[in-house]
Amino acid sequence: MKSAIYTLAALIALAAAYAVYIYNTLVRKKAYADNGWSQIDVQLKRRFDLIPNLVETVKAYAAHEREIFEQVAALRSASLLAKTVEEAAPLQNRLTGALKSLLAVSENYPELKANQNFLALQEELASTENKIAFARQYYNDSVKDYNIAIAVFPNNLLSARLGYGPRPLWAVDDSSEREVRTVSFGGEA
Repeated sequence: MKSAIYTLAALIALAAAYAVYIYNTLVRKKAYADNGWSQIDVQLKRRFDLIPNLVETVKAYAAHEREIFEQVAALRSASLLAKTVEEAAPLQNRLTGALKSLLAVSENYPELKANQNFLALQEELASTENKIAFARQYYNDSVKDYNIAIAVFPNNLLSARLGYGPRPLWAVDDSSEREVRTVSFGGEA
């Protein structure tokens, strides 16, 4: 009888220890996913700080490109209000496209392309875009690990009860971002 009680107590202790292990694993993976989102947020803040300077520099040379300036400004403002991945991702993807349009405008203005302030801003924006891409990749990797951790057996038996649900990946919602770009160096092949 005593051995059955000890065996039962050992099984309960083992189950409790495993539940603590699952909980700690989920907490850790959620923290990585939260950190990934924070890294994206930091880089987006950096981008938001650069945009007004870039717009004003281009605006000085290309006053008649008003529609692009308004689109960039509107998307920047809307993006600042986004708090979740579901809200931010589509706006950020549209803002990326608008910034590409803004930089394309500069191609029509040789004196703008030679402006040192514009070149510095353009380089800083390119660097920031790369950092945003790396932060998004880290976020998606962390979210993938987290989503797997809450979905696998036996974690899935506890994860929902502990308040852990799946998180969204950062995805490209603009199909034009997936298109193959044609590169031309001016000569014929």
